[in-house]
Amino acid sequence: MPLNCGIVGLPNVGKSTIFNALTSAKAQAANYPFCTIDPNTGVVTVPDERLAKISELIKPKSLVPTTMEFIDIAGLVEGASKGEGLGNQFLGHIRATDAVCHVVRCFDDPEVIHVAGGVNPLHDIDIINTELLLADLDTVEKRHTKVERSAKAGNDPKIKAEHAMLQKLLMVLNAGKPARTADLTDDEKILSRDLFLITAKPQLYVANVDESGLIDGNAHTAAVEKRAEEEGSQVVRICGALESEIAQLEPSERDEFLKDMGLSEPGLNRLIHSAYRLLDLITYFTAGVQEVRAWTIRRGTKAPGAAGVIHSDFEKGFIKADCYASDDLFTYGSEQAVKEKGLLRSEGKEYVVKDGDILFFKFNV
Repeated sequence: MPLNCGIVGLPNVGKSTIFNALTSAKAQAANYPFCTIDPNTGVVTVPDERLAKISELIKPKSLVPTTMEFIDIAGLVEGASKGEGLGNQFLGHIRATDAVCHVVRCFDDPEVIHVAGGVNPLHDIDIINTELLLADLDTVEKRHTKVERSAKAGNDPKIKAEHAMLQKLLMVLNAGKPARTADLTDDEKILSRDLFLITAKPQLYVANVDESGLIDGNAHTAAVEKRAEEEGSQVVRICGALESEIAQLEPSERDEFLKDMGLSEPGLNRLIHSAYRLLDLITYFTAGVQEVRAWTIRRGTKAPGAAGVIHSDFEKGFIKADCYASDDLFTYGSEQAVKEKGLLRSEGKEYVVKDGDILFFKFNV
């Protein structure tokens, strides 16, 4: 399954407009709260020029890009953690995502209603972050109450370890900080996964601007970028209305349109790349005459784990991986030339796959 990002924000900040442009899934977009009731899901290809370059040299029968899933989640309002608006329905949808794309309105337009009465991106951010934090605090408190009784009643080391982890989470959440800032050990991080905490997920901000704020930003984007820097997060500026126009154009017209706008690529490409960086993902390739394909893995994944993305049997029966860098293929023009230069290697179970590697797995089940 592709990794996924939940697109969240207050009503009428442009979430569904951006989602529609991103996925061409035609989610309903209207100028009133809660026009998106069920989460709309779209799987998009991850733009990667290397895939086409490999294909030109290998000449396969088919070409398969890697993908990422975006989920447009109904607008959140103040009090959602207590059931206001769509409340728990919203929170349940977002708990299942890998990361959060927080869309913030950074444009002024009297024709588009703002649920809070005026454009104030930091206020909007605080509303959503507070609701997510309160939802997580409720989850942790309930679990802590249950585990604390067991911890006092016995000496089970697993219960003791979970109790210590929950106390760390309570400390940061009660201080108004997201769960991802808790100083958890690696073992505690594994234990905490079962809680499905929303504020433990990585988050990036999508500043939805008008055309005048796209290149140089504006006062609203400056405020969001400052906040993101303080949090160690990222910001992508996107003009949702403009991206909707770009999404309807043919590829040749799109390039000309972007050039006229002074842009090198659609903002939605930048969003996908930012989401990749946020999740610390990289791409490796398999390449042969039948198929050239891109695969997504987390940075630091070893060769057997990378093989397991293709099929669990590849990981179970992993023997070795023949490997070379796609840059070497581009430099020397063919796999045979790469071999002649001594740049094709056989790697074992401890090899950490690098971004842009071309791999051929050998396994036995």
